[in-house]
Amino acid sequence: MSDDDTPAMRLVHLLRAVTVELHLRGGEFAGRNGLHPTDLRALIRLLDAERAGETVTPGRLGEALKLNSAGTTALLDRLERLGLVRRSRDERDRRRVLLVVEPKAVELGWSFFGPTIGGLVDAAEDFTPAELDVVQRYLTAALHAAAPAGAEQDSGRHPGRR
Repeated sequence: MSDDDTPAMRLVHLLRAVTVELHLRGGEFAGRNGLHPTDLRALIRLLDAERAGETVTPGRLGEALKLNSAGTTALLDRLERLGLVRRSRDERDRRRVLLVVEPKAVELGWSFFGPTIGGLVDAAEDFTPAELDVVQRYLTAALHAAAPAGAEQDSGRHPGRR
């Protein structure tokens, strides 16, 4: 039996195939909506942070996406022009700029990715809670393995979330 035939390697190859398909869907979404692939990654980061109840500044977003200050500004200018993201002042510290995802971005995302998300949720309903726990454990371990060394500091946060 070759290394490719082990259960672990079959999972790796399957995860890679899912990643490629999702990447292709993301590229299609970006192309249809006049976005750069980095714009989509920024929106995902911002939505993940929002879901986690975290605030994101332009500096933190740039750091998460490995962009310099000028690149981050250009990215945010594009997303703002499209009405997808808004810069707002922190109420507690008016010097600090926070990033907010506009409802238009969420609606746009759901209109495109909704069927895929629905299919994934439907597929999950075929599994027992114990099986879903195992899948979550594996995907969490895969995320940690794929993250650059040192990206997930002491608290085990998702890379890029602050």
